Amino acid sequence: MKPILRVLFLSAEADPFIKIGGLGDVAGSLPAALRRLGQAPSPGSEQIPGTNGGTPSVEVDIRLVIPLHGAIQHKDYPLRSLQNFQIPYGRGSTQVEVLTLELDGVPVYFIGGPLIPVDSPVYSLDSAEDGLKYTFFSLAALELVKRLDWKPDVVHANDWHTAPAIYSLGLDRQTNTFFHETSTLLGLHNLPYMGEHAGPGLTAFKLPPDTSSSLPAWARTMPLPLGLLTADHIVAVSPTYAQEILTREFGCGLEDFLKGRAGSISGILNGLDVSRWDPQNDPALVRNFGPDNLEERQVNKLALQESFGLEVGADIPLFTMVGRMDRQKGIDIALEALRQNANRRWQAIILGTGDPRLEEAAARLAAEFPGRVRVVIRYDSVLSRRLYAGADAILIPSRYDPGSLVQMIAIRYGCVPIARATGGLKDTIRDFSASAESTGFLFAWDTPTALAGTMRRALQLFADGDEWRAIQLRGMAVDFTWERSARRYLALYQKLVSDRMKLISAHQSSS
Repeated sequence: MKPILRVLFLSAEADPFIKIGGLGDVAGSLPAALRRLGQAPSPGSEQIPGTNGGTPSVEVDIRLVIPLHGAIQHKDYPLRSLQNFQIPYGRGSTQVEVLTLELDGVPVYFIGGPLIPVDSPVYSLDSAEDGLKYTFFSLAALELVKRLDWKPDVVHANDWHTAPAIYSLGLDRQTNTFFHETSTLLGLHNLPYMGEHAGPGLTAFKLPPDTSSSLPAWARTMPLPLGLLTADHIVAVSPTYAQEILTREFGCGLEDFLKGRAGSISGILNGLDVSRWDPQNDPALVRNFGPDNLEERQVNKLALQESFGLEVGADIPLFTMVGRMDRQKGIDIALEALRQNANRRWQAIILGTGDPRLEEAAARLAAEFPGRVRVVIRYDSVLSRRLYAGADAILIPSRYDPGSLVQMIAIRYGCVPIARATGGLKDTIRDFSASAESTGFLFAWDTPTALAGTMRRALQLFADGDEWRAIQLRGMAVDFTWERSARRYLALYQKLVSDRMKLISAHQSSS
């Protein structure tokens, strides 16, 4: 009988239930990918006692826990009641309600209660309010598995919203008989978001500020730094980002602290749900296509041009941008780069919403180039798929990029990425060169001039139809599936369990 590895996976969001950003994609796909690496556990199976290195054959019993957001309650999911209990809060206690269902064989637990208001968004502009909500969620998740008598070998939390669970275990795991053998891992998707004003939420649940000297004083009441301090291991969502956070440019003031933890930091690329993102079967497209009939892709481009009132022509380069409009994504860099290439032939369609100032800047560009630029200020999942499938190239001039999926989706849909060489973009795009491995274009500096010059390189290649087709086909052949990433997570989980067991054994021997 295979041993079982039990993993508690905590996230603020998970597709398809609720998705705001890339974390929703990860939480919606990684648990199922991990479960698929082995068969579902049977009742009474042996719990894994540790490993001897390598990648032993194990079954993964992974449980996903997310908040019962109001948007989830308003949807028609077949949720059933699982538990009701109280957890300490302030001078008294507060109610916890737990509902459940199964997704792709993975048990999913939804935690609700008075501190997760039905009318509140997933992420509030008031981080103090979110601090209370997500500290409640994190501690309720830990209490839930105790009541289910399901001891996790690993607690895998993500970002500041679930970091309180890691910090709580860091404070009392040595004396907590239930979690004594549990290892902890904190997934890092976006370092600048630390839960800046969430300290009162921690205090309300009796999680004290850190008093150690390894964290900067300003960070000792913030959930993410506290989680980074106490997690057994930290995983950034790309290998390059794992190195970048150790530098002053990307470390957000924690770089010196993180350098001290460098031996416990690694980077694992996100995967892509290739069944969901498949141009051969995507119902949103005007015409489906794949590597064997790539010429059919042009139908999607011509349909885009016609529907947006642009000049229709397969030979006119069509750029796109898809995603959140904020400074991190470099929308301002792209707008100016397009201006710098005004004397060249191109069209552009920009889709997204976010910072009102950047939305206005995009609208001004469209007014300057009424025959060439279209801007759509909204979130539109169907249109985004049509843009991936019809645009020739996508602009991704991010100032930093922990590990987004945009470039993976674009590459899979034959939309060539033009991106800054940072984070996950650098790890997933092979820059155009004379080699036969290139899948896109990269530039080093976060300036309009750098992007504009790289766009000109792309325009030159676009003029050679055969070369452009070759770069599209190379990209469409890249393996972005979750299986490879899941295997790396599984190997890391096993190592953490082994290290934890060795540490406990060493302590027992010395006492």
